[in-house]
Amino acid sequence: MHKHHSALGVAAALRPVAPVTLVRPHAAERAARFFSEKFPGRSLYAVKANPSPALLESLWAGGITHYDVASIGEVRLVRATLPEATLCFMHPVKAEEAIAEAYFEHGVRTFSLDSEEELAKIVRATQGATDLTLCVRLRVSSDHSKLSLASKFGADLSEAPALLMATRQVADALGICFHVGSQAMSPAAYAEAIARVRAAIVAAAVTVDVIDVGGGFPSCYPGMEPPPLEAYFRTIHEGFESLPVSYSAELWCEPGRALSAEYASLIVRVEKRRGDELFINDGAYGALFDAAHIAWRFPVQLLRASESRAKTMAFSFYGPTCDDMDHMVGPFELPADVQPGDYIEIGMLGAYGSAMRTGFNGFGTEATVAVDDEPMVSLYVGTNARPAAGRVVKL
Repeated sequence: MHKHHSALGVAAALRPVAPVTLVRPHAAERAARFFSEKFPGRSLYAVKANPSPALLESLWAGGITHYDVASIGEVRLVRATLPEATLCFMHPVKAEEAIAEAYFEHGVRTFSLDSEEELAKIVRATQGATDLTLCVRLRVSSDHSKLSLASKFGADLSEAPALLMATRQVADALGICFHVGSQAMSPAAYAEAIARVRAAIVAAAVTVDVIDVGGGFPSCYPGMEPPPLEAYFRTIHEGFESLPVSYSAELWCEPGRALSAEYASLIVRVEKRRGDELFINDGAYGALFDAAHIAWRFPVQLLRASESRAKTMAFSFYGPTCDDMDHMVGPFELPADVQPGDYIEIGMLGAYGSAMRTGFNGFGTEATVAVDDEPMVSLYVGTNARPAAGRVVKL
């Protein structure tokens, strides 16, 4: 992997023809230390957000020792990359063969479930193991989040008592987990979910050993500036302390986006301009999947040696493939004089950017460069301050 000081330096020195992924290991390690030191419990990195082995190693260096894996592929990847890591298989619906391999070959002892069928599957696959931590996933609201995760998984409150009692019979440690949705914009999301956890525990009258509040911790994007993460931590801690759980119960969380978003950004080149539309060399089938398919807005900045005097204006992007769907509506604020040949940095792509990339139409990145400069936006440096829209970075 190449190394350079800054995004502008990469653009100026390499003049890349293909998109370049920039990674900032120091930003990932800083985020990991923040959760390790300030979250009032244990933090499990949700590997689906970005499974890069280099990122996993940076998070480990920052104090993240537990990892939320959702497939046998992720189990194998993390075990090969971090042999000493603790893996928790938190997908509620798993292949029986995957459970068996995870348990017998990779030392996984924690599994989630949301039905009695899945519970029976785990018991069979582990041959009646007596050392399991089993987390029952409850369905909770995603009303406070930008992306819902409320419909696919989770037991309803009406189903929870019987499932909790059945799981208690076979689990060494019983947990309850939930997911409030991605990019939760208010700590109230967790307060309301914990209230449902309380109702489930009271109805089931079981001893609970683990409360896992899942993911949903936000990052900062244009038009989506959340409260400080400490506010989420306080709300979660207060809710946890009020629950009728075992005196030795553990509190867990599963951050993905919040640990990985600031790790990576992307340098793209403008290939064509058509009015307020810029044709760039990455898009819907690359790292900008979310920008295209759910109109997610990412911070952008023009990388130019000489400062533009033009006012900013709103642009949309077209990606490089032959598909009309390869369109990112934005708006992305950039100087009005942007032109073909210019380079643009698109930030906060460490979460779900690289993970969603395909090779459709033969387009992709050719280089990854580690840089020392700071991310365009950060929840961990000072306040939630962000750069002015469309700023120009110059030498």
